[in-house]
Amino acid sequence: MSNTPLATLSERLQKKETTCVALAEEALARIEEVNPKLNAFITVMRDEALARARALDEELRAGKSRGPLHGVPTALKDNLCTRGVRMTCASKILENFVPPYNATSVARAEEAGAVFVGKTNMDEFAMGSSTEHSAFGAAHNPWDLERVTGGSSGGSAAAVASGCAPVALGSDTGGSIRQPAAFCGVVGMKPTYGRISRYGLVAFASSLDQIGPFARSVHDAATLLAAVAGRDPRDSTSVEVEADFLEGIDRGVKDLKVGLVEEGFGEGVAPEVRQGIERAAEILGGLGARVERLSLPSISYAIPTYYLLCTSEASSNLARYDGVRYGRRAPEAGNVEELYVRSRSEGFGPEVKRRIMLGTYALSAGYYDAYYARAQRGRRLIANDFNEKFERVRVLLLPSTPTPAFRLGENIDDPLQMYLCDIFTVSINLGGLPGLSMPCGKTSEGLPLGVQLVAPAFQEATLFRTAQALEKGISFAYEGMAV
Repeated sequence: MSNTPLATLSERLQKKETTCVALAEEALARIEEVNPKLNAFITVMRDEALARARALDEELRAGKSRGPLHGVPTALKDNLCTRGVRMTCASKILENFVPPYNATSVARAEEAGAVFVGKTNMDEFAMGSSTEHSAFGAAHNPWDLERVTGGSSGGSAAAVASGCAPVALGSDTGGSIRQPAAFCGVVGMKPTYGRISRYGLVAFASSLDQIGPFARSVHDAATLLAAVAGRDPRDSTSVEVEADFLEGIDRGVKDLKVGLVEEGFGEGVAPEVRQGIERAAEILGGLGARVERLSLPSISYAIPTYYLLCTSEASSNLARYDGVRYGRRAPEAGNVEELYVRSRSEGFGPEVKRRIMLGTYALSAGYYDAYYARAQRGRRLIANDFNEKFERVRVLLLPSTPTPAFRLGENIDDPLQMYLCDIFTVSINLGGLPGLSMPCGKTSEGLPLGVQLVAPAFQEATLFRTAQALEKGISFAYEGMAV
């Protein structure tokens, strides 16, 4: 199942060569086998998945099919609300929260026929680059159990890579889909801001958060995105921009202009990452694309700009978890002030506390103009830099991450080094642009390498078309995994 394209799974279901229950049981058996090693899932939805699969089998017997996602096991990041199923955000403060409603993306995937098999591990409140900042323990990379999955959607990436589910949903605030996709060797897409409703996604930084798909192939990622995209009246930032992500996906890249970003070969980028990007550029050139080198100087100040803005928004968004309005309440507090302090101190982990403190400082009186307002101006300069480049080329090519997956614990005590893992992804969120990470080979140690493609806003179809061509030119096998 894990290596079977969604279109083929759908065809097998239509021909009655398999059933939705059989697919769900296969996925659940795989989760049971590998999750003790990977810790990719926080909650396994065994009973819900089997009941849902039985209902979908009934629909097939009645001659009704919901399309390519009908009966497909799907994993969900644990910051997406799922009615009646625990959602923790990998935090003690939401440890026992059971949402009474579905996120719009979850509801749309469900309507398209997806069978949810579990909620995946993540960095607490999506704050991190390794899925080590989880109250439920770190997730482990399926290629090397001593290495990180990337973050914050590391559980979703590991679930897809290890064959627990063909597709998954994650969220991306500064690279949280593309970075773990690169570390785990799968396709991960951050769509344009507004392409998917954020209703029901627990907010980290509201102007940057976006939901997106994971899959083992470009085509399958496009299929899942098509199912969940579109305007939602419950999210005023969502927009209706018509697009068919699958039509024309096989058109190839002849006469497509691709910009190879020079900063992707700079200091701190591992030699094997550079080689992977150069190889991807050569393949696209060989397929008829016109590749030219260009500079994107705004990358150099993307990290400080991003961390000032995202921590400021996080400090505001997480103020609601005080033990009174939302979240875990500390027992035996003597007064209201002690209740607030103890609830938040005991409920939040160290990385969340660090970002709340940074954001509160940046927003405080006397420092607002020096930090937050200045970062907003930096954000505009970064967006302008991308817009200028897209007057010359249609797609940008750069690394997803400066290095392959690092070892567990290697950067856990060095926040700055951890933040630099996102250097090639955060600027895409600041610009509100779509970005896609896909495998472009392996290191000599057998670890996946990722390449990132970026396009102008709402040009996801161009990204999928370019990535589809590149995927056919790159040989990437899932052989040699540790699980």
